[in-house]
Amino acid sequence: MALRAALLKSIWYAFTSLDTEDSGKVSKSQLKVLSHNLHSVLRIPHDPVALERHFSDDDDGPVSSQGYMPYLNQFILDKVIEGTFVKEEVDELCWTLSSKKNYRSDAQRVLSNQDAMRLWCLFNFLADDRYPLTLVPEEAEYLLRKISSVMPVELTCVELEEFLSQDAVQKDGLSVWSFLDVVNAAAVSRGLDAESIGVAVEKVYREMVGNVLKEGYLWKKGHLRRNWTERWFCLKPGSLSYFISEDCKDCKGVIEVDQNCCVEVLSDRDGKRCMFCVKTLNKTFEISAPDSRQRQEWITAIQTALRLSADGRVSLHEELKERRRELREERERRRTLRAEETRRLRELQGEREEQLAELELLKEAQRQAQASLQQEEQRRRSQHEELQKTLQRQLQEAQEARANLRAEVAVRDLEAEHQQRRIRELEDLHRRLQEALEQQIRARQEEETYRYTQTRLLAEEEEKVKSLLTLQEDQEEQLQQTQREKQELLQEMEKKSQALEEAQHQLDKVRASRRRVDQDIAAAQRKLRQASTSVKHWNVQMNRLMHPIGPGERRASSSNLLAPPVRIPSVSESESRPPQKPNSIQCENMDCSDNENNEPTDAEAE
Repeated sequence: MALRAALLKSIWYAFTSLDTEDSGKVSKSQLKVLSHNLHSVLRIPHDPVALERHFSDDDDGPVSSQGYMPYLNQFILDKVIEGTFVKEEVDELCWTLSSKKNYRSDAQRVLSNQDAMRLWCLFNFLADDRYPLTLVPEEAEYLLRKISSVMPVELTCVELEEFLSQDAVQKDGLSVWSFLDVVNAAAVSRGLDAESIGVAVEKVYREMVGNVLKEGYLWKKGHLRRNWTERWFCLKPGSLSYFISEDCKDCKGVIEVDQNCCVEVLSDRDGKRCMFCVKTLNKTFEISAPDSRQRQEWITAIQTALRLSADGRVSLHEELKERRRELREERERRRTLRAEETRRLRELQGEREEQLAELELLKEAQRQAQASLQQEEQRRRSQHEELQKTLQRQLQEAQEARANLRAEVAVRDLEAEHQQRRIRELEDLHRRLQEALEQQIRARQEEETYRYTQTRLLAEEEEKVKSLLTLQEDQEEQLQQTQREKQELLQEMEKKSQALEEAQHQLDKVRASRRRVDQDIAAAQRKLRQASTSVKHWNVQMNRLMHPIGPGERRASSSNLLAPPVRIPSVSESESRPPQKPNSIQCENMDCSDNENNEPTDAEAE
C-alpha cells in the first residue's frame, strides 16, 4: 500500500502537468502517451487493446482524474510488482512532465534540476495522501532543518517562517513549487553555491527516500586472510552492505540484519580500537570504527535496523512521519478539546445567568399565580352553582326526550324490517350479476392467453429466422477465412519448396567438392607410399656404402642383415614435422597452473 500511494503521488503530478488549462481534465491522446510511458518504466506488459477499449466511448472530449483512475488502478497499479522496476525512473518521468509546466530553472535559482527533483521526491514522501498534495508547515520546517543540519552553513528560516505565517498556508498547506521557491530564496540570501546544497540534498534524499540509516568508512577483518581492510558500509533496514569505495558500485558483501542477528562491543586487539562485531547464524563480522562516538552511532543504527526488521517495517522515516502525524493529530485534538471546553464553560456561564434570571421570573410568577389562584377559586365556586342549576333543568328535558325517543324507535324498527327484506333481495340480484361478470372475465382471460401464446410463437419464429441469418453470415465469413488461410499455406509451401531446392543444390555442390577432396587424398596417399618405398631403398644403399666389404672380410651375417636400418628423415619430412616442446617447459607450465589454482581470490579472502 505504501508503494501504491507513493506511485499515485508522482502520477498525480504528471496528470496535472498535462492539464494546461487548469480545468481538471486531460485529453485522451495525452493520457494514452502517459499510460504507455508508465507501462515502460514500471516494466508492465502494455496492452493497447485494453487502453483503446477503455477510451472507446463516443465522447472525444478530455478525461478528468476520476475518469482515469479506474484504468490506472486496474491496468497499471494492480499489476505493479515491487522489485521489478526502479522507483527513481518513475519519479524522473513524472518530474520531467510536471517541471516543464511549473518549475523552470533561471539565473536566480540555485537548485539544479537533479536537486530540485530530489526535493520534490522528499516533499512527496512527507506529504499526506490528500489531493491536491500539500505539506503542513511543521513538516516543511522539519525538512528544511534536516537539510540545514548537514550543510556547513546553516540556512536561516526567516523566509520560511514569514511564508508559513500566511493564513493561506496555515489553512491549505504548502505546495511543492512554493517550497522550492522558498529554498531557492533562502540559498540566494545566504550566498550558498549549488554544490554544497546538492551534497546536503543528496544525503537527506538517501537517508529518507533511500532508507539509508547510516553509511561511512569502517575497517573489516577478513574471514580467510584475517587481514584488516577499509570498506564503505551502507546500513539499511534488513541489510548491511559493504563496498570498495563510497560510489557503491563494487559490492563485496551483504550482512542480513534480521532476528537472527545481533551486535556486540569488542575489546581492543590486533592493533585496532573501537571494535564491535555483528553476529549472524553462520559468521561473525569484526569491525573497527574510527572513534568511540562513531562506534556507538553504528551500534545504535544497527539496533534500530533490528527493531525495524522485527516490527516488519522497511523505513525509519515512515515510522517517524507517522509519529509526527500522530503528535499533530494529538495536538489538534487537544486544541479542539480546549476550545470545546472553553465554549462549554461560556455556555454554562450563560446558562447559569439565564437560570438566575428565570428563577427571579419564577418567583414573581409564583406570587402572581397565588393571587390569580384565589380569584379563580371564587370564580369556580360561582360557576359550580350555576352548573348545578343548569344540570337539573337539562335532566328534566332529557327525561322528556327519552319518552319521545322510545316512540320513534318503535317506528324505526318497523322500517328496519322492511329495509332488511329489500336488502336480501338486492343481495340475491348482486350475486347473480357477480357470477355473470366472473364468467365474462374468464372468457376474456382465455382470449388474452390465446393471443399472448400466438404472439410469443411469432416472436420465437422471428428469433429463429434471425439466428439462421446470423449463422449463415458466420459460415460465409469462416469460409472466406478458410480460403485466405489456404492461399497463405500455398504461398508458404511454395517458399519452402524453393528453399528445399536451393538446399538440395548446395548439398550437390558439397558432395562434388567432397568427391574431389577424396580423390586428392587418395593421390596424396599413393605419392606417400611411393616416397616411403624410395626412402627404404636409399637407406639400404646408404648402409652398404657406409660399411664397405674389405679384402678378406666376410659378409654380414643374416642376423645383421635383418637388423632394422637407421632411418634418416628426408628434408620434406623434417620441415613438415611440428616442433615439440621440452618436458621441462611443460612441467613448469603445470606448476604455474597449480600455483594459480591454489592462490585464493580477493572475494574468498573477504
